[in-house]
Amino acid sequence: MALAHKGLEFESVPWRFTDKEAIAFSGHGTVPVLVDGERTVADSWQIALYLDAAYPDRPPLLESDQARGTAKVFKFWCEQNVHPPLLHIIMPDLFANLHERDKAYFRESREKRFGATLEQIGADRAGALVALRKGLDAVRPVLVEQAYIGGAQAAFADYILFGAFQWARVMSPARLLEPDDPMYVWRERMLDLYHGLARNALGYPVWA
Repeated sequence: MALAHKGLEFESVPWRFTDKEAIAFSGHGTVPVLVDGERTVADSWQIALYLDAAYPDRPPLLESDQARGTAKVFKFWCEQNVHPPLLHIIMPDLFANLHERDKAYFRESREKRFGATLEQIGADRAGALVALRKGLDAVRPVLVEQAYIGGAQAAFADYILFGAFQWARVMSPARLLEPDDPMYVWRERMLDLYHGLARNALGYPVWA
């Protein structure tokens, strides 16, 4: 979404959890990894900063130091308030959709990280859904007043939050939002941005 925002053409390369050698050149063991000519940049936040610095003539992702600081706070908020309940909701579907070669690694690494089995993590999906929807109360008033978190146009803060929803849509058919929710309307706008870039990605259809 950030690359499309900047109007940059790109090629996406599929990757699996255990395919560490494919990204070893980056010095990181996780994605995303951006390769731009001779430059290699890892981590979505660092990639956004790089894109603005490398392509200042394109639409900015973060227009100022103030916008950058605010977006970083929002990033941490999403990681603490959106990602955890979302993971609990989609865990059973996420694991089921993994490539067979990745399942043992994923189970071992995630169960060690969370101190619980995958089954325990995904046991209370209903409770996690309540927590997710309640957590989004912090964002809803903004989306009642304007089309995007960034205002009239989508900004990097929108991509931060939408990334979590798109991750869920790719992995799980779980119904996260109701059609009368301002968050649902916002997600529809995000799915349709850039000629339906996100909607056309492989994944489950959102609930109508």
